[in-house]
Amino acid sequence: MTQRNLYFVFPEMNINSGGHIAQMKFMSIAQEHFQGICDVQPVTYRKKEGNILYLDEVIKDISAANNIYVIHWGPDIPLLLTKLNKFNVVYFAHSTGYKFKIPSKVPIINVSKHSQAYWGRFAPNNLIFYLPNEISDKYQCQSSERSIDVLVQKRKSSKYLIEELVPALNPHCNLTLIDYWVEDLATIFNQTKVYLYDSTEYWVQARASEGFGLPPLEAMACGCTIFSSINDALSDYLDPSFNCHKLRVYSKEYDVQRILSAVENWQPNSINLDIVNNYRLPLIKERFDHILKEINLFFDHQQSYPANIPSIIKHKPFSLEKVIKKIKSFF
Repeated sequence: MTQRNLYFVFPEMNINSGGHIAQMKFMSIAQEHFQGICDVQPVTYRKKEGNILYLDEVIKDISAANNIYVIHWGPDIPLLLTKLNKFNVVYFAHSTGYKFKIPSKVPIINVSKHSQAYWGRFAPNNLIFYLPNEISDKYQCQSSERSIDVLVQKRKSSKYLIEELVPALNPHCNLTLIDYWVEDLATIFNQTKVYLYDSTEYWVQARASEGFGLPPLEAMACGCTIFSSINDALSDYLDPSFNCHKLRVYSKEYDVQRILSAVENWQPNSINLDIVNNYRLPLIKERFDHILKEINLFFDHQQSYPANIPSIIKHKPFSLEKVIKKIKSFF
């Protein structure tokens, strides 16, 4: 088996996006776990940044057979697949719905079962894996004294949540609305009893999917009671009435009644720890190691055999300009 170097390909290094941050975490895990086994480095392609490798330079100077280029940024995938057509490429799938085609020679690593099912349908001839995002150990239930009754983040939240439910709850509880980017939510979650999350509207308008939905899982790890939409990848781990409550059900009054009852009856809940532990670092490393071995064997195979399984998927003509315009409107 050939042990290839890993180059994690980013548009640029500083982007406040869940998918970008998750991909940075995967790179850090690989750098630590595969140290001394293979080289793991970031590569940018929109612009040259300091000492970071630049994609146009890398693909000119380094042997194609000894490297794997890990791509993930949805709007740019068709361009990257074209640029890296002669190289070993792995697609790390976060959100779905961009309607591009992935050649069968490109393995797909999915951060959710939802994404895995999507590509199982639309890329049936590809090598497909599941590698979920990591929940940092800093997300632990550390406090039973909580001053915030209800916590809401404005980012990605629906109009219903912000414009109707928040005003209805405000007079009856201590509600905190966060309307800025937070690097570390662990401290805030440990001050919170009930966390509200509703991303369905955002992703429907973006015509893409919730790639993972990290905040509800992080809040769950810190002992919060969760009220959430269960769209897309959120259904990987959210189980309404067992480890969470379904938000926006039937009427605003019904939501308010259930949320206030959860605040009044809140207590630390350890029943969800088994779910959360499935996303901790030891299991992620174990899965990553196994997946990389199979990917390297797969690329070895490609050197001797061509793809010959007929495609069953018919794709409509792809308009890159429309996709880029659509995605940019949401950032």
